Amino acid sequence: MAVYYGHQPFSIKIIILVLLCMVFARSAAMGFNRYADRNIDRANPRTSSRELPSGKLSPFAVILFVAANSLFFIACTYFINPLCFYLSPVALSLILLYSYTKRFTVLCHMILGLSLSLSPLGSYISLTGSFDHILPFCFSLIVLLWVSGFDIIYALPDEEFDRTNRIFSIPELFGRRMALVISAILHTVCSIVIILTGITGNFGYLYYTGSILFIFLLLRQHRMLSPADISKVNIAFANTNGLASILFAIFVCMDMAINR
Repeated sequence: MAVYYGHQPFSIKIIILVLLCMVFARSAAMGFNRYADRNIDRANPRTSSRELPSGKLSPFAVILFVAANSLFFIACTYFINPLCFYLSPVALSLILLYSYTKRFTVLCHMILGLSLSLSPLGSYISLTGSFDHILPFCFSLIVLLWVSGFDIIYALPDEEFDRTNRIFSIPELFGRRMALVISAILHTVCSIVIILTGITGNFGYLYYTGSILFIFLLLRQHRMLSPADISKVNIAFANTNGLASILFAIFVCMDMAINR
């Protein structure tokens, strides 16, 4: 999209730098999340075997890992373009500070979605150095709604633990049944935005094929779960979401390659 709408040459160098940014930013965010939640994870039977609560890693080692990945991330943005470099602390702050939002707001799921939604927009400005087209914002909105919806699902097993330990989440506040409804609403809106994005971008049949597969897998994810049975949360969260995103990405890329 950046090549086509931004009228920029295809760049292997930018692709490599963007991928490195993704690796370093995600590693920093995941490491910091484990560090911030180490005491919570220690008290939660579901997470007590993780590296920090179990003592396999020290807090200092994790903070060192986070700091190194953060610096590498900022360094990579420097070699992309000035706008990416100037915005890198903003992006980094958002994805790191998300870890503390569950302490004070049930909107933590949406803030996680917002953090990941920077990816399409960040990739676009990496090549163009500007915010000059609506499509990257459309794809960022898709990611925000998709991630927020499945993060609510991921929080379902911790409903009682969150309530007992004063950790904010949609399941903790509204209960399991309403949490599933809210997640379904977010994914319904996400599906609508996917179709509208296809119309806005004048995409072809491959885009809509990928969209149908993505929406079908979202629907299947919700049909796996019920207020009485959330035993398939991990399958719905990891396997189905992973497959949905990869298929959608492949079909969008093929559509762009053929129709542009």
